[in-house]
Amino acid sequence: MHKLRFRQVHLDFHTSEVIENGSEFDQKQWQEALKAGHVASITCFAKCHHGWSYHPTKVGKQHPYLKFDLLRSQYDACKEIDVNVPIYLSAGVDNVASAGHPEWREIGYDGEYLGWAKKKDEAGFHLMCFNSPYLAYLCDQIIEVVQLFPEADGIFLDIISQGQCCCKWCREVMEANGWDVQKESDRHKCSQLAIDRYYKMTTEACKSTRDDMPVFHNSGHIARGNRDLLKYFSHIELESLPTGGWGYDHFPISAKYCQNLPHDFLGMTGKFHTTWGEFGGYKHPNALKYECLAMLAYGAKCSIGDQLHPTGRMDESTYQLIGQVYAEVEAKEPWCNDVESVADIGLLSSEAANREDPDPRNDNKPDTGAGRILLEGHFLFDVLDTEMDFAKYKMLILPDDIKVNPELKTKLDDYLASDGKLLLTGESGLAEDGSSFVFDIGAVWHGQSEYQPDYILPREDLRPSFIDSPLVMYLSSQRIKVTDGESLGDIYDPYFNRTVEHFCSHQHAPAKPEPSGFDCGVRKGNILYLAHPVFSIYRGLGAVAYKQYAINAINSLLDVPTLEVNLPSTARVTMMHQPQHNRYVLHLLYADTISRGGPMELSGGTLAGKASIEVIDELLPLRDIKIQLRSDKKISKVTLEPQGHEIEFELKDNIVNLTIGEFVCHQMIALEYE
Repeated sequence: MHKLRFRQVHLDFHTSEVIENGSEFDQKQWQEALKAGHVASITCFAKCHHGWSYHPTKVGKQHPYLKFDLLRSQYDACKEIDVNVPIYLSAGVDNVASAGHPEWREIGYDGEYLGWAKKKDEAGFHLMCFNSPYLAYLCDQIIEVVQLFPEADGIFLDIISQGQCCCKWCREVMEANGWDVQKESDRHKCSQLAIDRYYKMTTEACKSTRDDMPVFHNSGHIARGNRDLLKYFSHIELESLPTGGWGYDHFPISAKYCQNLPHDFLGMTGKFHTTWGEFGGYKHPNALKYECLAMLAYGAKCSIGDQLHPTGRMDESTYQLIGQVYAEVEAKEPWCNDVESVADIGLLSSEAANREDPDPRNDNKPDTGAGRILLEGHFLFDVLDTEMDFAKYKMLILPDDIKVNPELKTKLDDYLASDGKLLLTGESGLAEDGSSFVFDIGAVWHGQSEYQPDYILPREDLRPSFIDSPLVMYLSSQRIKVTDGESLGDIYDPYFNRTVEHFCSHQHAPAKPEPSGFDCGVRKGNILYLAHPVFSIYRGLGAVAYKQYAINAINSLLDVPTLEVNLPSTARVTMMHQPQHNRYVLHLLYADTISRGGPMELSGGTLAGKASIEVIDELLPLRDIKIQLRSDKKISKVTLEPQGHEIEFELKDNIVNLTIGEFVCHQMIALEYE
């Protein structure tokens, strides 16, 4: 496995041909900035989105204002101070190539260009088609770079995507395969073929000088369950800028999936207040601190995005900002290296189980909603695909829309036979054809409800703490009537759905006074089923009542969790195992995020049209944190790290109880065992 360093910078350098380039690059200033930033690895550019090369090239075109080999100068300066240098090439966009060969661009079925710049006179980068001769041109560029830098610390290829292109070459591919260009499904097959060609050819090009050249292909999100692509990756970089559109909930769920893959991985945020390409924008140091320490808490190495000024001079403010964070990361590395996650619950990913229809925004609603509830409820959990091992988890959750094929049914049957516990919601647990439940849930299924919304009144132990009346559920339920299972409460129907013939009030009709006769959930043995897609509803509306209902259901099935804490819902907790050191490491993490900003007129670019940004400003202390941990290991010593401060704890029947007086942002607690 390719091992990453903990403290990386991803140095963007997308520079227009009309701006002077590299004139103020200075080796000493470059090195001093990296030292101030405690940087151990920095990704430098061979070719940018504009299409310009930053080294002498026989394949592409060197930036017209660059008078020397900038990439070589950066590379040598880094190696002199023991800083790694992965090398970047823009793969999916290239305006230099499109200027010479506009026919290589992706063209939609409607005749418009695909990508950022859809019209000839629109400012922006040009998306290139991987079925066109552009792919061979790109591979030649890669081969040239790895020949010039055979000892590089990796190749980073960016913007890996292929739309439903209808260019000359894609039409030829579709015709050769008997596909109809008018059918979206056939255009999708063509785009998939192009992507497959891309991965195979570019990876071979990257490894043309040495078989162990690290390679990463970036498309902004690691698709859960797409195992076929992982053979082309040496490691994983999780691009997830909270202020750049991903938000603060994207990274934890992605990281919890990557923890179970056979790849080292890092998280990638940015020093920018907004997103990539922001000159003169600076995230508050507390936000950058939280984001990097969250990477450690979720088992990842760290990467911070920066953008080099066209002059080639490093920005001192940026590296002072990065240095404040990376100094702390450096001190914490010994407790974060070679870790394994500890988890009670496996969240089977909807994205992974329904790969044929992924959410194009990388925001799978069942996954996002379930992930938020598990994070806010302070459960120890991993995110799984269908190929991962289920046996090590006390409980599995199938959120909202995972219909069960025969292969998954066999695997889940084996899990249940070994006393595993299964929580199903919404359509999860139905057969692939939606005809019936594949498990005996202790109830008869009567199809999907005709009503949207309807209402629930769960039994008292599952009910939200502040509700004793029917609670509106905005997405349709599955109709079930309990037989030999244990009912979890009642469904109340509305008087009618809202239509032009009859409607009531501003939103929807109220609940009828009497229960409908259908149940809101059922438990039979180790299977608990909730009739609504509660995780998608929470993703959409965020009502605390939905969260409490789901958490109560999870707790009732899980019964005895490994970890219990009294943290607020905005705090996060993870637990890692370092078997080589005979210790567990508990991570406590806390910051308040605030939604700020709104629509405003901008001059274009990637920020235009964004309505709000999640901001972290102050880091407030949390006090009197009570922790109860159950372990089959005999805990012998507990310390706060990296302070090295030993703290008292109570141990009885392998249950550890301890209290943390105060922490700010992030605290590691090492629990050593005999």
